[in-house]
Amino acid sequence: MPFIHMDKLKIEGGRPLRGEVEVSGAKNAALPILCASLLVADALELSGVPQLHDVATTVGLLGRLGAVVERDAHSVRVDASRVDSVEAPYELVKTMRASILVLGPLLARFGEARVSLPGGCAIGQRPVDQHLKGLQAMGAQIAIEHGYVVARAGRLRGARIVTDMVTVTGTENLMMAATLADGETVIENAAREPEVTDLAAALVAMGACIDGAGTDRIVVHGVPRLHGGRHRVMPDRIEAGTFLCAVAAAGGDVLLRGAAPATMDATLDKLREAGARIDCGDDTVRLRMSRRPRAVDVRTAPYPAFATDMQAQFMAMNCVAEGTGVVTETIFENRFMHVLELQRLGADVVVEGNTAVVRGVPRLSGARVMATDLRASAGLVIAGLVADGETTVDRIYHLDRGYERMETRLQALGARVERIDGRDPARGQGEGVLAVETEEAAR
Repeated sequence: MPFIHMDKLKIEGGRPLRGEVEVSGAKNAALPILCASLLVADALELSGVPQLHDVATTVGLLGRLGAVVERDAHSVRVDASRVDSVEAPYELVKTMRASILVLGPLLARFGEARVSLPGGCAIGQRPVDQHLKGLQAMGAQIAIEHGYVVARAGRLRGARIVTDMVTVTGTENLMMAATLADGETVIENAAREPEVTDLAAALVAMGACIDGAGTDRIVVHGVPRLHGGRHRVMPDRIEAGTFLCAVAAAGGDVLLRGAAPATMDATLDKLREAGARIDCGDDTVRLRMSRRPRAVDVRTAPYPAFATDMQAQFMAMNCVAEGTGVVTETIFENRFMHVLELQRLGADVVVEGNTAVVRGVPRLSGARVMATDLRASAGLVIAGLVADGETTVDRIYHLDRGYERMETRLQALGARVERIDGRDPARGQGEGVLAVETEEAAR
């Protein structure tokens, strides 16, 4: 089990952000595409893969199953021709819920899979019943044994699957499994997220036949086998939105390169409502902010509506905005844990059920705060950028799960941000925790 040192970020607030940022590949696209490599006895070559803890965990899981993985900067080559295990063990799955995405590919290719149940999660319950229901409709026999999902099937059969709720990883798991099924599979109430569309594009590059990705009805025509392929992971719309929120809160002028503005409509609309000047090219976004932001109301919902993964960042911006903003969270029941930390910085936030009322204050005051999950940590960094004095954000291993070198990229924009190593140099170790899952990858 990995041991994560408790690094911190020290932030001196009050400086506008200016410059350019290259947007990383999307974590939530890279993880399922890496798992899709298990569908073929051939090599899948990916570019634009972000260097993140979650990617490293997925690569480790693929290696545990017997795949040969080669990494070079932002490129990954996975050769799953020698996979000799169909078991995803608890010690790996519990550190990252997206590990459940090996279930569909293993079952489809090998006729069996044994995958640990992901367990609990700090931001809400996300049961995998929709994954299992869909696989059973395709002919799989599934049992829960000693904390593991044990699935068996001959060749899966095409089926019509109607999910009870919109689930991103459920849609991805079933779409991957259906690529090798006998006949046609229809997934109704499918997730429409761009990351689902990107996975479909990667599968098509591997020889799959998929129609309707990006809509709520995906049709997969099964094929006898897939082959290796090449694919570039899409830009990370959440990372891009996080940088834009930081500029909207702190002020300044920043250009994002390698972005995908066509996937960010809800975020960009709300930033314009907050008073930001935004200009988009095909793969660029420029945001200028020369005033205090205006408070905006946001309500999270599945794509193409406002993303739950942007909620904490907008709440941080609202904390220093003019007026009052109402933030309504409809996806995860526990996703307001960052509120107490924002209050330590002087924010005026009142939570009632799944709604937070944020009354903007002229300024926040630096303090020591603790990240509780990935997007909460991003919100606290934004708050630190606008707070008077010094803010220290503890437990930024959460941040490292979804943002590549956040501190150095903010430094390049003029922010005063420093990573403090959590290890004690005199002893070679320091504060740390066993890696535990607290995040959103298995929505």
